[in-house]
Amino acid sequence: MQPMLATLADAPLRDPDLVYEPKYDGIRALVTVTPVGRKPADVAIASRAGNDKTAQFPELVHALGRWGTRRTRGVLLDGEIVALDAGGQPAGFQRIQDRIHLTAAREIVQRAAQNPIAFVVFDLLRDGAEDLCPLPLVERRRRLEAVLKSARGDVVRLSKQVRGDGTALLAEARARGWEGLVIKDAMSPYRPGRRSREWRKMKLAKSDAFVIGGFTEPRGGRSRFGALLLGVVEPDGRLRHVGHVGGGFSDADLDRIARRLAPLEIPTCPFDRRPVTNEKPHWTRPVLVAEVRFSVVTDDGLLREPIFLGLRDDLAPADARGAESIDVAAKAPAPAAADPGAIADEKPPTRAALARVRAQLDALVARGGGPLELPGGVVLPVSNLAKRLWPTLGITKADLFRHYIDVAACILPVVRDRPLVMRRHPDGVEGHSFFQHRAPDDVPAGVRRRAIAGDEVASRLVGGNLATLLYMVQLASISQDPWFSRASSPTDADFVAIDLDPMDGVSFARVRDVARWIRDELELLGVGGHLKTSGSRGLHIYLPMRPGTPFEAGLLFCRLIASVVAGRHPDAATVERTVKRRPATAVYLDCLQNGFGKTLASAYSARASAFAGVSAPLAWKELDGREIDPRDFTVGKMPGRLRDVGDLWAGLRKAKGIDLDAVLERARSKHET
Repeated sequence: MQPMLATLADAPLRDPDLVYEPKYDGIRALVTVTPVGRKPADVAIASRAGNDKTAQFPELVHALGRWGTRRTRGVLLDGEIVALDAGGQPAGFQRIQDRIHLTAAREIVQRAAQNPIAFVVFDLLRDGAEDLCPLPLVERRRRLEAVLKSARGDVVRLSKQVRGDGTALLAEARARGWEGLVIKDAMSPYRPGRRSREWRKMKLAKSDAFVIGGFTEPRGGRSRFGALLLGVVEPDGRLRHVGHVGGGFSDADLDRIARRLAPLEIPTCPFDRRPVTNEKPHWTRPVLVAEVRFSVVTDDGLLREPIFLGLRDDLAPADARGAESIDVAAKAPAPAAADPGAIADEKPPTRAALARVRAQLDALVARGGGPLELPGGVVLPVSNLAKRLWPTLGITKADLFRHYIDVAACILPVVRDRPLVMRRHPDGVEGHSFFQHRAPDDVPAGVRRRAIAGDEVASRLVGGNLATLLYMVQLASISQDPWFSRASSPTDADFVAIDLDPMDGVSFARVRDVARWIRDELELLGVGGHLKTSGSRGLHIYLPMRPGTPFEAGLLFCRLIASVVAGRHPDAATVERTVKRRPATAVYLDCLQNGFGKTLASAYSARASAFAGVSAPLAWKELDGREIDPRDFTVGKMPGRLRDVGDLWAGLRKAKGIDLDAVLERARSKHET
């Protein structure tokens, strides 16, 4: 489970429907306590990023372990691990940052004695087998207070909370130097992994998390390094430079951070624009995140008076977007078009630019790999170009790169702003494969990734540019499998699809017949579908939806069409989900991919079929004319196909979405007549 997150937004300080809590400045943690009889309970501590922090906080494990001996049911707690000042009160993040990186047991125990911590609990997510997330916050709080009644002490504490009026708590926050307040809807459920306006945060101090993209050489009496070069991850995946921080480091900080940076050095600048520095810069892979306090952000988007507070290994680089600071967030460029959540689109590569990329690739084949320079100055390292991804056919990784370069102008609009699921084939199509949902933490500059609202995965690759497309090839992800919705509107279906999946031994001629029957039913309702091969033995029929159409509505429409066809042709088509119950002569009409986070291979995507098929758009007349075969559309044949027929999938992108209400009314009228 991932924690629910708050949105930086204004909220009234007096409202009977709101509760107010201090914003604790520590490490967000989900803590599981599992009783094991009379022995101390098992305790597991996970950070917001999912990192195991159990070993770093033995005093918390001890306190909750002893408490768990008196329980028969396990619990899942949400809270903040905070450092304590000399008076035993929660202190700032810089007091705890020394502890979160320790690994040696002896040093951890020593620091625990020197730098005490407390776990401030503010939510109860599970009590035994009971999932409490759907319950209102006030009910979860009541349950939490009852559960923790015997656990509270110096180490385990219940968060302070007031309802209806937060003015006094705000005054206390200012007096004590707290980071701010968290303001929550009293009736809100717990939404794991989502950032919601039902929880809002009011920050009093300007601080934020920034990605480290390099460092400068020291000068004067400074050792190790002079300053850290900082950036924020833009919505399109670019790393934008926001300044440097050279203050706030202790000698121990300098030593520890230098050791972390040394193995991360790279020869090229990871920022979208090379920053001007006072001393010689050294570039690093942008995988470390620093917490920095600052006064303001200048008009040119740079931090003023920054002070280093600590490293944040509880945050992934993709989460360092500057969203915690209104000033930094305001500097982000507005996305193209009228879609406020979309990843800003870059200019598509020209034919000449793509030809240059292909020529570079051909030159690298003899060396097995090397840096591939893409339009816009992005450099993508590629390797193992001679590896045979289709061993029987002799088709190599370089051939797959060539395919996606050849179809880039057509496929990039198809996957633009769409989260992607990777099916990786490191040993080729005849070897082991696996699905990967989460984007790697150390993606090259220019590769797009972002968190998706309502998604349990921390961040995903998002399609739309050449760097992301070819990076997936480098990872041996053969197909492009995008969501049916955009990253900016993940719950709205842009289109839905019926997947025609034939049983073993069923001819492609039968698949063609079923596709024509579906077309006939759609035409009776005044609806047009868009057709493509699956890249294997089947066909896909896509139906464009109007903006704002929920998946449930599109799914129901597909099921209705499929059920009608299956009812009229029971030997040739089926909607039966259980394979053993399907007629051996039938084509399964699969509608189940129409949902949040579901995917099908995109148009122009290569497939891991034995013949290296491509999911190729078709004109409907091609089903009525000459005999066609899926083997007509392969990785090697797509350039010729595109020269002959052009981009047949452009029609779907430009199509006016189906008005399901009008279609339903039309169906009613036909039924009545």
